[in-house]
Amino acid sequence: VPRTNQLGVRIKDGLYYKFAGFRDQDVASLTNFFQNNCGITPEEKQLSVSGHNWGEVDLNGNMLTFVTGSKQAFEVSLADVSQTQLQGKNDVILEFHVDDTTGANEKDSLMEISFHIPNANTQFVGDENHPPAQVFREKIMSVADVGTGVEEAVVTFEGIAILTPRGRYSVELHLSFLRLQGQANDFKIQYSSVVRLFLLPKFNQPHTFVVVTLDPPIRKGQTLYPHIVLQFETDYVVESTLSINEDILNTKYKDRLEPSYKGLIHEVFTTIMRGLSGAKVTKPGKFRSCQDGYAVKSSLKAEDGVLYPLEKSFFFLPKPPTLILHEE
Repeated sequence: VPRTNQLGVRIKDGLYYKFAGFRDQDVASLTNFFQNNCGITPEEKQLSVSGHNWGEVDLNGNMLTFVTGSKQAFEVSLADVSQTQLQGKNDVILEFHVDDTTGANEKDSLMEISFHIPNANTQFVGDENHPPAQVFREKIMSVADVGTGVEEAVVTFEGIAILTPRGRYSVELHLSFLRLQGQANDFKIQYSSVVRLFLLPKFNQPHTFVVVTLDPPIRKGQTLYPHIVLQFETDYVVESTLSINEDILNTKYKDRLEPSYKGLIHEVFTTIMRGLSGAKVTKPGKFRSCQDGYAVKSSLKAEDGVLYPLEKSFFFLPKPPTLILHEE
């Protein structure tokens, strides 16, 4: 913090708070306060201004600190990490939540950080099949959960095909967020970002689309994804028991969730997702094609797909997923 001092306070549950704007003459009085009231002597830290981009990483609670030459270069809150990516065998990319409510005076914001973890790294020891970069990423993922509250998944759907962003993911539904965990990517999506759910059967094919529409969208590299397109096997039946406290189920989620579900996987997923997020579900309306389907074949630029005429919009799937409101 230029020309001022910053106070960092770590509480017992691992969370870290920072207070800025203290003058040099405030340091002595703050030190006396903590010594007299808490029995703690604050540690004074000097920041590194060498400009070096190599060093060590310290993971403590919900904070990641980059240390070079025994001095702190920078630190970031892992609660702000929206996803992690393993790029190649040695690079790990951390992407951060994009806040579209930032004030006009905040001209710059941190979007991503890339760490290069060489195979010779001794801090995150790996092997041929599990390189140090992957060990580092897994450590980040486990620590980053502190920011959202380490809560057990209410229900997990394994090996789900997602067309956008493409891959096969383990889909975890938590009380406050949705998590997509793939081999190389990891997304955490707050339910407050979920605008609507779409349940759209594919005609003459054994699959059903479930689209999760987001605002703000998730980000992978330079690409924004406002729609997550999941593809379920239409006739696949699942039986799921929710891992949720009975008191919470009977109070907060009364009339929204049941203790267990059995049925077609896309219906079970959509029902639980709607109950947790509060988002509305849109299904095909009265429209039927000449072949009695819910959509018609069409093209968007060079991409072939299907167009779903819905009650208040059109939806083109699968790539790129495009929602066109009637009012527009």
